[in-house]
Amino acid sequence: MNIFKSIHNVWHIIGRNKIRSFLTMLGIIIGVMSVIIIMSAGAGAQSLILNQVKSMGSNLIGVLPGQSDDKGPPASVMGVEITSLKYDDIREIMRGQFPHLVGAAVYVKGTDTVNWSDQKTDTTFVGTSADLLTVEDTQVSAGRFFTAEEERSMARVAVLGSEVVKNLFQDIDPIGKQIKIKKTNFNIIGVMRERGTVGFQNQDNQIFVPISTAQKLLLGINYISQARVKVDDAKNIDVGMEYIRMILRERHGIDNPEDDDFSVRSMAQSVEAITSITDALKLFLAAVAAIALVVGGIGIMNIMLAAVQERTREIGLRKAVGAKNHHIVIHFLLETVMITLIGGIIGILLGIIISTLVAQVAKGLGYDWKLIISLSSILLSCVVSVGIGLIFGIVPARRASRLNPIEALRYE
Repeated sequence: MNIFKSIHNVWHIIGRNKIRSFLTMLGIIIGVMSVIIIMSAGAGAQSLILNQVKSMGSNLIGVLPGQSDDKGPPASVMGVEITSLKYDDIREIMRGQFPHLVGAAVYVKGTDTVNWSDQKTDTTFVGTSADLLTVEDTQVSAGRFFTAEEERSMARVAVLGSEVVKNLFQDIDPIGKQIKIKKTNFNIIGVMRERGTVGFQNQDNQIFVPISTAQKLLLGINYISQARVKVDDAKNIDVGMEYIRMILRERHGIDNPEDDDFSVRSMAQSVEAITSITDALKLFLAAVAAIALVVGGIGIMNIMLAAVQERTREIGLRKAVGAKNHHIVIHFLLETVMITLIGGIIGILLGIIISTLVAQVAKGLGYDWKLIISLSSILLSCVVSVGIGLIFGIVPARRASRLNPIEALRYE
């Protein structure tokens, strides 16, 4: 049996029934395309998240309320409100004898429609401490940031993000003006420099107010959502984390580390945790998309079974002129494999095109989105396509090979 002649004959049959061949490929095209898009989008999102986390700095220690294991996310990031962490805890850490601490910033957040004159804008207000500029390595572009004294005295002062300034004031200098947050007037004392998106938060669409003011006047709480502690060098991160844990356990009366009501994380640990979570999510989504490949394979098997019945006389004629059973099996397997392989290639091309469009749209929205299409996903898609062709093509091929040539020739 000449394999090249068989391939030529199969190609002719596929071309002769273009619509049926395309419908047969459709399930494979959609399945492969979905796998490519999901793997690319997952890799791009993972890269974006990790870059956002890394951009915060390698010498930061995150302190969050709620217990967690070493690899899992803290309970507070799962949308659970936990009140175990207080500003006094962070003050005590900074008053301690550990010499490598540079500064600490605490955070609480809320949202509101902020007013100035007849202008309004929806934004996030952040209650934080005077060390924010040191910890986040940023600065104001106009005016000044609030002081520790203003923080202690619950001063009604605010520092605006650059986007808030554009939305409310356009070309007017906002310094010295008053805005209203939750029916409370605040004097504008500064404008932050443009920072873009960091940690999936648009830093330019935020208003910064003293932590005590946000807690007492705006939110009515006595706890903080998180804190970031900056050390002088990344090599002192591990020692700094142990020091923070020791202080918090003393203050919270905790003897057994398993009873911790807080989480202390370095950026390296955050990156590791996020990587494991996003890897698992990518695999799960790819597995869901792969279901479309199985469905497509079943569709191929059904259509090929119908093709066997439709071409019964042709099969009988082939066997009458000397074709063996294995020749018929090879012929139908070749047809199925070629259909799935062509469908897989089309799916790969469509997946690459759509993934490129997704990356361009994400970049247009201001995200540092990388287009990542791994060679392994392309090769895997090709192998899976051929594998589906073999697996789901064997039943129609075997049925065709078992036809009695005399009965096949009589078939109407």
